[in-house]
Parts: sequence; C-alpha cells; structure tokens
Amino acid sequence: MTSRLKASLTPYLFLAPALLVLTIAVFRPAFQAFQYSFVEFDYSNINAAPTWIGLDNFKRLMADDLFWKTLKNMVLYAVCVVPLLVSVPLGLAILVNQKLRGINWFRVAYYAPVVVSIVVAGIAWNWLYVVDGGLINQSLSAITGREIRVPWLTRPERALYSVMAVTVWKGLGYYMVIYLAGLQSLPADLYEAAAIDGSDGWRKHWDITVPLMKPYIFLVTVISAIASTKVFEEVFVMTKGGPLNASKTPVYYIYESAFGSSPDYSYACTIGLALFLIVVGLSAIRLIFFNPADSGTQL
Repeated sequence: MTSRLKASLTPYLFLAPALLVLTIAVFRPAFQAFQYSFVEFDYSNINAAPTWIGLDNFKRLMADDLFWKTLKNMVLYAVCVVPLLVSVPLGLAILVNQKLRGINWFRVAYYAPVVVSIVVAGIAWNWLYVVDGGLINQSLSAITGREIRVPWLTRPERALYSVMAVTVWKGLGYYMVIYLAGLQSLPADLYEAAAIDGSDGWRKHWDITVPLMKPYIFLVTVISAIASTKVFEEVFVMTKGGPLNASKTPVYYIYESAFGSSPDYSYACTIGLALFLIVVGLSAIRLIFFNPADSGTQL
C-alpha cells in the first residue's frame, strides 16, 4: 500500500466506528420505520407476518383531523417560541459580552437552565403552575392585591403557551452561547470607529452588531425552528397532550400512536415519516441559504 493511498484511507478508518454506530442505531431503524409505513400488523397474533397495505396509512394521515391539529400546534409553537429564542438570547449575549466585574456570574446564571434535565424542569414548572399555592399565582396575587387562581395547564387556551414558557426558559442560555461566540469574533475596530462617529449605546449594536450577526441569527432561527418540530418531553411531563389535545404535538402523537392504549406501529411510523420530511425541508433551507463565507463571518 502506497503512502498516498494510506493517507487517503486513514480518515475513513477513523470515521468507520461512528458510521457503524449510526448505521445500527439510526439508519437501519429509520429504513425499517419507512417500510412499516406501508404495512399493517396483526396485534392479536405476534407471529403473523405484516400485511401490505400500500398508501392506506398515508391516505388515513391526510384525513386525520388530529394529525392536522398537532401540525397546527407545532406551527403555533414555532411562531411563538422562535422569535423569542432568536431575539432575547442576542440581547443577553450583548449584555454578558461586556467587560464588567462579575460578568461571568451572569453568564453562568443565564446558562444554568440549559444543564437542567427537561424532565426536572417540567416537574418544577408544574409546581409553579399549581392553581392553589403555585408560585406564579401567588406572585400575581401579591402584585395585584387580589386572589389570582389561573388554571395554567388545565385550560385549552393556556396549556400550550404554558409549555412554551419552559422551552424558552431552557433555550435562552443555549442560543446565547452561540451568539456570544459570534460577538467575540467581531473586529473591535468597527466599534471604535462607530464611537468616533457618535454612534453609542444600543445604536451601535443596531448599526454594526445586528448586520454582522446575520449568519448567526439565521442559524439560530433554523435550529430553533427544527427544535420546535420535535417538542415531546415538555408535553409528556406537563400535560400529556391535553386538555382536549390543545397541547399535543406531532412527536407526542407518534408516541401515543405507538405506545398508547391502542398501539398502531405502522401508523406511528407514517406520522414520523411526515415529520421527517418537514425537518428535512427546514434543514435544506439552512444548507441552501446559510453560507457563512458569503457574509464574511466564519462559524
């Protein structure tokens, strides 16, 4: 074996273990789920071979009102959560990027929710949302001077928004770090020139920071949008998709279809395939339009 051939094969040898794990843990199950979308199982006889039903599951999916309800919830989730996860972390990153005494404590405080398990966070927020004695209602009662008993998780018009609060709380620190990495890569002389021209305070960030941070803003937008399509743990811990399916998401619907009281693995795989196509579409948008080299900013 020549040294040139050996050098060209070395990277693939290092990648081989990871590719093997991906094949076993991701690619093979994904292909099997794709196959299951076209068959039907006889759950009364576990030894029976699956029956080919073609596109019946997809026809059922198109006529499934609950599936469209979960998609509507997913879109509403993204519309409400993504703007907050794009804008607020940028402001936090600008604040913690200042050279001030004790600023590292603020960085830790803002990032701390990221390391908290989503299950633990969901349980904690459930306590905050308790109607009688919950911290949120007690705080509102103290502020307004009258008794507040808001049923945050048991009313259809509030349940989904209450779950969104947990997602935002958990995500602020994560996206702040992404923005902080971008801010620290910006040339300082631009801000010095802006100060000479009279641009100061938040004005300089609007004129300089935001335009230069557009690649990061777009990246955070796509990442948070994709994350909004995969919401499960918050719903599972806090509402179980209720009340009246008001907080049910596509991923929770997949779980419910596969492991609920009337399991239907093939239909769950069909829902998963539809959601996979949505995520692929969002990922394609990122690959097509997100090019750091074009903006002069390197990630």
